[in-house]
Amino acid sequence: MTSPEEFSRLQSKMSQAVKAHWKAFLFEGILLAVLGIAALILPPLASLATAIFLGWMFLISGIGGLIVTYWARSTPGFWWSLISAALAVLAGGILLARPIQAVLTLTIVLAAYFLAEGVATIMYALEHRRDLSSRWSWLLISGLVDIAISFMVITGLPSSAEWAIGVLVGINLLFGGATLIGMALAARKSNT
Repeated sequence: MTSPEEFSRLQSKMSQAVKAHWKAFLFEGILLAVLGIAALILPPLASLATAIFLGWMFLISGIGGLIVTYWARSTPGFWWSLISAALAVLAGGILLARPIQAVLTLTIVLAAYFLAEGVATIMYALEHRRDLSSRWSWLLISGLVDIAISFMVITGLPSSAEWAIGVLVGINLLFGGATLIGMALAARKSNT
């Protein structure tokens, strides 16, 4: 467990690092914001790029897993490790061989996630409505929005597969970039 003094020291070091490198954070924030805007302008391209990126990630991690599993073939769990690595290679290969179909599959998985997350958030809000006073309504609204997004995507399939992942990736990149820009500018201001 981290003591309050250690936490304060860590927070101070983080703040100093951000102040010292505010230009790097600003550059990264601008880059992420531009990529987010591009994804929002061209969501089908962003969706396809995301599927291809995931395909490469699975393929590379699976190949790495196969290599490590081969080197450590005398360790317990060899077969499970081998199966896991082979499945990653297979998943990566499928995503790369059929990226358009992969976008549809990923969109269905994403819609199912938002539906499950929405239901869980609503249940959490209802469970804690007495303890959280008026704040529980924000949880309820968040859960309802998740369910609405899920139904928009599900009812729009297969055409929603073209835009859903790209729009969500774009929003994520845009807000992440804006956060980094704000953090960098605040650090720059406190430096002067």
